[in-house]
Amino acid sequence: MAEKKKVPAKKAVAEKKPKAIAAKEKKIAEKKTAVSAEALRSDSIVLYPLVSEKAVGMIESQNKLHFIVNPKSSKPEIRKAVEALYNVKVVRIRTVRDMKGRKKALVQLSKDQKAQDVATRIGIL
Repeated sequence: MAEKKKVPAKKAVAEKKPKAIAAKEKKIAEKKTAVSAEALRSDSIVLYPLVSEKAVGMIESQNKLHFIVNPKSSKPEIRKAVEALYNVKVVRIRTVRDMKGRKKALVQLSKDQKAQDVATRIGIL
């Protein structure tokens, strides 16, 4: 009789696991849709251009622009957002976390487009 009690207990535990997994999967799916909806907005990814002495020097010498971006954004998202907002072709993106906890994106533009012209359009220079 002890065996009969163990079998139903195992079945009860087995039945609870799929419900818990289904609930977790539902929460994950909700988070993904919320993130993807936010990812579509370029202005929520690129927060503002960074203006400093070093950034201006890199605009002139290396054809790069500096932006402060959303800490949760990825490089492909940053690339799409910069290309959409400023109508430029991005060659390379490097991201750095600075001492203030911000995420900086160093965006190198193609040789056809000058970062100085884009910076003038934005209002940096």
